[in-house]
Amino acid sequence: MEMTLLSVVWFFLIFVLIAGYFILDGFDLGAGVLYPFLAKNDHDKSVVRRSIGPVWDGNEVWLLTAGGALFAAFAPAYATTFSGFYLAIMLVLFGLIVRAVSVEFRGHDPQWGKIWDGCFFVGSLLPALLFGVAVGNIYAGIPMDAAGNYSGVPLLGLITPFTLLCGLLGLAMFMAAGASWLALKAPKPSDMQAKAARLRLPLQIIALVLFFAVSVYGHFIIQPDMAPVLEIARWIFAVLFVAGIVVSLVLAKKKDCDLGAFLSQSVSAGCLVFLLAASMFPNLVVASADSIGPSITLMSAASSELALGWMLGITCVGLPLVLVYHVILYRTFRGRVKDDDLSHY
Repeated sequence: MEMTLLSVVWFFLIFVLIAGYFILDGFDLGAGVLYPFLAKNDHDKSVVRRSIGPVWDGNEVWLLTAGGALFAAFAPAYATTFSGFYLAIMLVLFGLIVRAVSVEFRGHDPQWGKIWDGCFFVGSLLPALLFGVAVGNIYAGIPMDAAGNYSGVPLLGLITPFTLLCGLLGLAMFMAAGASWLALKAPKPSDMQAKAARLRLPLQIIALVLFFAVSVYGHFIIQPDMAPVLEIARWIFAVLFVAGIVVSLVLAKKKDCDLGAFLSQSVSAGCLVFLLAASMFPNLVVASADSIGPSITLMSAASSELALGWMLGITCVGLPLVLVYHVILYRTFRGRVKDDDLSHY
């Protein structure tokens, strides 16, 4: 099957949805990972939960939509990744469910407060780490049989030095976004806001170091079959990623620039996802060197032109509505968290 315009459009649209999730749910996962380190009393814990409470469920819509779009547009890639990473995906879903429950129950069940605090932390840490590990496997290559099914060792077979580096990079980006978000939303002046603002610097530097480590490892050791036509795009997104982190660091040192620092961090996160897209194209799932089956590509996995066309039409209607929803949501809950906002949390 040949590559068509609609299949290319849907390849990048799926990465747009992934970028939306990485940016939006990234900061509230990061806030959850930082929760036990920044929030030392019940008031601070309530502030963290309230900062993400009104938005976390809307942020997760991007993940569900990306999964649904992958299933409809490139069903073989969906089947291979979701069945091959079954245990990892179950852990991610377990984490997301536990996190959601803990956010809602913690403020109303103080007797089990420490249990819910632990669930909130674990439920944020698991997805934040495992998402990057999964992406590292898809990029580096996984063993597949002739039918395209994953043929490696479940879960443990997915952990390699490269995929672990990718997982740590994702975790560092989530934590940096979480620190930037809490510095933006926590009451100012307050000890927690000051600690979150200070924590941005080391986390963003760690993210930069891990980015260079992943880039060098991927280029000189993994050496995927990249499309030469997107070489310039890869360099652009790599430079923008670094620039976004640097700008965030500069703005964070200025007074009352927490919003700018957070937005720059978010731009950097989006560029990281688009760098992955430019590096993967036209592969959806790369076959490892010991794989029997070939890589899953746009040409081998795309749905019919009719299906892709209908999906694009629905997206042109639905995506703007989702964006309008987010604009209204974030505008409604803009500003720093106040004590009057903490009654539910």
